[in-house]
Amino acid sequence: QVQLVESGGGLVQPGGSLRPSCVASGFTTSNYAMSWVRQAPGEGHEWVAGIYKGGYDTTYADSVKGRFTISIDNAKNTLFLQMNDLKPEDTAVYYCGACLDYVCYDPRPSKYDHWGQGTQVAVSS
Repeated sequence: QVQLVESGGGLVQPGGSLRPSCVASGFTTSNYAMSWVRQAPGEGHEWVAGIYKGGYDTTYADSVKGRFTISIDNAKNTLFLQMNDLKPEDTAVYYCGACLDYVCYDPRPSKYDHWGQGTQVAVSS
């Protein structure tokens, strides 16, 4: 069964850090590009970060560049998002997605071949 399962969200104060993870099953992550996409309350989906197929390069939205780092352990079929210096505007449900393109930038869930259920991140004092 193909599945993406996110975990590692939570409540953190501004300036804090979190490291959500996304475990893939039923497919091999090294054959896909993977991304993190978030959805803030009452807002649409926003693409956050992507890792190229094979994991050789990464790309970020301007809003998180320098604060977030996407990485992947293909041996464990697990995607990570290291989030540092968190801000209240980072509050959202964070989703991981996998696509068969070289890299996936699209925020729309329908553009991904596989999509997770999300993990909640809340940044508040």
